[in-house]
Amino acid sequence: MKLIFLITLTFLLACTEGKKAEEIQEMENIIQSGDIIFQTSKSSQSKAIQLATDSKYSHMGIIYENDGRFLVYEAVQPVKLTPLSEWIKRGEKGHYVIKRLKSADQILTPDILKKMKLAGEKFKGKDYDVYFEWSDDKIYCSELVWKIYKEATGIPIGQLEQLSDFDLTQKAVREKLKERYGNDIPLDEKVISPAAMFSSQKLVTIQEN
Repeated sequence: MKLIFLITLTFLLACTEGKKAEEIQEMENIIQSGDIIFQTSKSSQSKAIQLATDSKYSHMGIIYENDGRFLVYEAVQPVKLTPLSEWIKRGEKGHYVIKRLKSADQILTPDILKKMKLAGEKFKGKDYDVYFEWSDDKIYCSELVWKIYKEATGIPIGQLEQLSDFDLTQKAVREKLKERYGNDIPLDEKVISPAAMFSSQKLVTIQEN
């Protein structure tokens, strides 16, 4: 009986992995460099971000193709390129949404994509900004994507806000703010959230699972 169970489990796992690989292959036929991908992070701060911004999405990055491989440029610890399949697996339940700039075919030319990569290069290896400050010394995920797009294309994706614009009443949010800032919360700090970029009318959804 135990042997049958192990064989069945191995078969199911193999089928699941095969399905995931097939799904990623199908996705790679649709996506292109410059697309923006969103997920629900499993990080300790994810729930607070979701509650504060009223959105399920708490992490994001930019997709680039390099020698036939798709990678996600993201601000984690540190800022780096992550293989797309690995990035997807890291999110909650492997769920993701990929969005694209409207008129991307006209705007994201090879020269602009090169500018985007150069704009992002200055952040490579930098520490993740747990304090969400609007500086280039450290950087968080949505800030990285917003600044790259703004510098390379001149297009601001998503409405800039202040920390005070978010819902800071939830317990998980208050606890995270207390952990990060103590009693000196910078309510007037400029912030761009994954939620603001996700809901931007300048993007269209091209793929989700």
